[in-house]
Amino acid sequence: MARWMLFFCLMLGTVVARADERVFYQPLNVDASLNQAQWQKIWQDTARQGARTLIVQWTAYGDADFGGANGWLANSLKIAQQQGLQLVLGLKMDPAYYQRIDELDTAGLGKYWQAQLGQSLAQQQKLRKDWKLPVQGWYLPLELDDFHSLAADRRVTLQRQLKDFAGKLDAPLHVSAFSAGKLAPSVNGQWLGELSTAGIQVWWQDGAGTGRLPAVVRNGYVSALPCSVGIVREAFRQVSREGQAFHAEPAAPDATPTGCHPGAVFSLRYRPWGRVILDNQRQHQGSDVQNH
Repeated sequence: MARWMLFFCLMLGTVVARADERVFYQPLNVDASLNQAQWQKIWQDTARQGARTLIVQWTAYGDADFGGANGWLANSLKIAQQQGLQLVLGLKMDPAYYQRIDELDTAGLGKYWQAQLGQSLAQQQKLRKDWKLPVQGWYLPLELDDFHSLAADRRVTLQRQLKDFAGKLDAPLHVSAFSAGKLAPSVNGQWLGELSTAGIQVWWQDGAGTGRLPAVVRNGYVSALPCSVGIVREAFRQVSREGQAFHAEPAAPDATPTGCHPGAVFSLRYRPWGRVILDNQRQHQGSDVQNH
């Protein structure tokens, strides 16, 4: 029995370490109030938990650039890099993104996406020129979903635009997607797989935190994903209702092994060693950009 328990604990430790090998961090303006010593401890603890890659969701959110090249975010990420964390830097996010894609028809959506990709390309060039951080990849914070991409022509257009955008970058492009239950799992898997074969690292959010879909449905989507598509395990549980400002509490991410899929966790502020970020945010609640 003792030997079996030891084996179980070792296996559980392996799953947890693997699950947190890549961690998403979503910068908010309020995070600027954390000091350098706090950031150093956060990044040290993140590395100790087995993380090797930090995926930063964005480096510009509307007009907010978090202090720019000499600001708090850039300085914090330099500390993260010094702790051995590889960086995948997010580009520019439009705060009105979800509202805009609700309003646009297919032609309008294509034009809007093209404009947003242009802004993200400009942000990437600014980061290379001014921030001068070593990066392993670039993350596009415009999430894909099967509600707004239900029409096949929209998916074709988005794939063409993303492939063209990825070709202009000097490191791999990363993008995330989630399922609203609109596309059949097989069609969704084929779509995301085609993006992967275009040289894009696609991350599929498991939806456990938002709870929009029943677990059995989510599992059906997972089983239809090709191995190249990564799985993002949500380490929170949403407690806000539809129409309310997003609010969530920390929760352990699904510990089921990801199998052949790369794994990541969303997000750092909901992990035990990142709790100082969440506590600081709640002390300043209502004074920041909306987080997910």
